[in-house]
Amino acid sequence: MKKGLLVIALLVCASFGYAQTKKAITHEDLWLMKRVGAPIVSPNGKWVVFNVTDAAYDEKDQSSDLWIVPSDASAKPRKLTSSKGGESGYVWSPDGSKIAFTAKRDGDEVAQIYIINIKEGGEAQRFTSLTTGASSPNWSPNGKQLLFTSKVYAEALTDSANKKIADDKKKLKYKARVYTSFPVRNWDQWVDDKQTHLFIQSTDTDAKAKDLLAGTQFIKSPGFNFGGSAQWTPDGNAIVFAATTNQNGAAYEDVYSNFYKINTTGGEPTQLTSSKDEVSNPTFSPDGKYLYCIYTNSITTSGKVYNLPRIARYNWPSMQGFTSITSNLDNPVSSFEVSGDGKTIYLNAEDQGQQKLFTVSSNGGKVNLLINNPRGCYNGLSISTEGKETVVVASYENASMPAEIVKVPLKGTAHQQLSFFNTAKVANLDMPEIKTVWITSSRGKKIHSLMILPAGFDAAKKYPLFVVIHGGPASAWMDNFGYRWNYHLLAQPGYVLLLTNYTGSTGFGEKFGQEIDGDPFKGPGDEINEAAAYAVQNYSFIDGTRQAAGGASYGGHLANWLEATTTHYKCLISHAGLVNSESQWGTSDAIYHREIGAGGPPWSQNEVWKSQNPIRYAAHFKTPILVTVGEQDFRVPLNNSLENWSVLQRMKVPSKLIVFPEENHWILKGENSKFFYQQVHEWLKTYLQ
Repeated sequence: MKKGLLVIALLVCASFGYAQTKKAITHEDLWLMKRVGAPIVSPNGKWVVFNVTDAAYDEKDQSSDLWIVPSDASAKPRKLTSSKGGESGYVWSPDGSKIAFTAKRDGDEVAQIYIINIKEGGEAQRFTSLTTGASSPNWSPNGKQLLFTSKVYAEALTDSANKKIADDKKKLKYKARVYTSFPVRNWDQWVDDKQTHLFIQSTDTDAKAKDLLAGTQFIKSPGFNFGGSAQWTPDGNAIVFAATTNQNGAAYEDVYSNFYKINTTGGEPTQLTSSKDEVSNPTFSPDGKYLYCIYTNSITTSGKVYNLPRIARYNWPSMQGFTSITSNLDNPVSSFEVSGDGKTIYLNAEDQGQQKLFTVSSNGGKVNLLINNPRGCYNGLSISTEGKETVVVASYENASMPAEIVKVPLKGTAHQQLSFFNTAKVANLDMPEIKTVWITSSRGKKIHSLMILPAGFDAAKKYPLFVVIHGGPASAWMDNFGYRWNYHLLAQPGYVLLLTNYTGSTGFGEKFGQEIDGDPFKGPGDEINEAAAYAVQNYSFIDGTRQAAGGASYGGHLANWLEATTTHYKCLISHAGLVNSESQWGTSDAIYHREIGAGGPPWSQNEVWKSQNPIRYAAHFKTPILVTVGEQDFRVPLNNSLENWSVLQRMKVPSKLIVFPEENHWILKGENSKFFYQQVHEWLKTYLQ
């Protein structure tokens, strides 16, 4: 009797264990994850607002809504809005009673700004009604006005004038684009004759929006371009914003920006800074005595393509006494916030494959790690500005967990998770923890890599190695959860992934990021090969006879470089990769930095242009390669993939070309993404299994 009960118990346990077995991630698992956006904490620190996107394969079925959660985790998140329109750009009013955000809802031809009253409840009300749309709302210090942006025609003084110009253009019998300066394209759009302007509008009923820049001489400069960030002055009487006036010189010089001030009553903007560097994110201290910003040296100043973004400070309103706040931090700052008492700056910065949170005195000095987490990435930093204790929130993710909202302690080693949108789903997926691999290259450099193991990993087995190369090059592989190149989905069929942060990668010091100048492909290519060789030699579960490599953008460039210089890999994959550096210079939407990195323009025919251009080694192309590209990609245009294809076919190299007509530099549509992963897996299977 006891034996029978024991057998039954064992069977039940076995069945339960089988039911709890984790499975390998699929594209459906990946794509249908809830996409949790950046958090914004209320001024008093009690509430956190964020958006959540319910992804779908058909974009018509996709929605993005605002959610709110108490920062003390005393209740679960609750939905604030329910609309098919994607909601973004959300910001609290100074008193914490309202939230302004951008959305395109039913009846909207373009995105508008909406306001929802948190205290009174009810549905959000549309605030703007411009025919050109509105975005990026920013409350005035007294909460009685909103600053926002809209893309308008430079000559239009009113909204009705904008509408008339647009209508007149539609009636033209000819279709043509006319240009007198570079660039003519940007990312995936042709440059048009619109400009981004700053608007203010009172929250009073029936108030009209006012274009602060309309009619000014400032915007008539052929090189004018809004710099992407603006802020109210502490007294609420003016706006400080970043702008460039040399955009029309982008073909032959670095485009830099300066700060300008424009009064809310109108008039010409006043220039506040006069450097040839890059400034952004203007932020005032609570007492109004200082203006903080992110300051980045330009190519003109440093002579280098890559330069660290740092936090700097000016005295306000004199704009004298420039101080570099993070001169002791050799890592790029992505965002920062000033504490309510003005004594501390909280900042987000990349560091050796992670995004970390730090603090520094508002006067500068030693930069301290806020939370010591050996895994993952913190993004979307937001802090409270009222109360005795600062509340810090952020989004947190790692390679095995999509982003969720967390509260970060001022002291301690563990954050408190506030949202759990994907927790149950992730618990059922087999996504092994990543490994960190360091090597010393043949040139004596310390090179960092991440290693990803496949689902169901068994150390006693042998697995093919897939070397995946990141783009940029001013970028890095990090311990984060991606959708375009998801580590675990790439590894899913049974591959070990090696992700190498070669010279030129960010988060390893400014000098490391700059040393790719003059050596765009050979040095990084050697490091990638050496990291792969190290992995094969030191990890017995890797089958060194079955290796592949591939990447996108700069990773695609390097995949083509490997095609040109080695037969080590069984197959290669190149997405949005150049094969001809010279034609890339001539057709890309960004060219000047390529000239600086190579030490001169293409016609100089110096050693870099001659010896580090993959197409010059076309006679050596032998490795089977999958070439993919988005037809709307203006960063690495289609022509380079077509050149590559012509050479591959002429050389009779086993190859496949896939063109995505509706995609740009990135593959963003659900079904296209699914097809892309399928094709990558099929290609690898053909040559590695």
